[in-house]
Amino acid sequence: MLLDSCVWGGAVAALADLGHDVVWSGTWPSDPGDIAILAAAHDADRILVTLDKDFGELAILKGQPHAGIIRLAGFRVGDMADAIHRLATVYENDLRAGAILTVEPDRVRVRMPGG
Repeated sequence: MLLDSCVWGGAVAALADLGHDVVWSGTWPSDPGDIAILAAAHDADRILVTLDKDFGELAILKGQPHAGIIRLAGFRVGDMADAIHRLATVYENDLRAGAILTVEPDRVRVRMPGG
């Protein structure tokens, strides 16, 4: 998965310890912008994890290809890694099919491609 720079960087080690292959864009030399980040995730076949709703708009309204998106809203920093792990596990098949998950601590909305 590819974590957007707005996602807590400490989640990288926690997710790696749980067996996930994780890249954090916060370590990149500069921010290439949302379109380039979404394209990088797609090209590497990585789920994009973000706090930014712009990625969903790029995927839905602009038709930008992606390999699944998880958008977290309202999570405390320390809860992000566990939430991402749970979501990537429970919704693995949906994400592989190109779903966009919008997730709050007490709710998950799943938007499937074409939906």
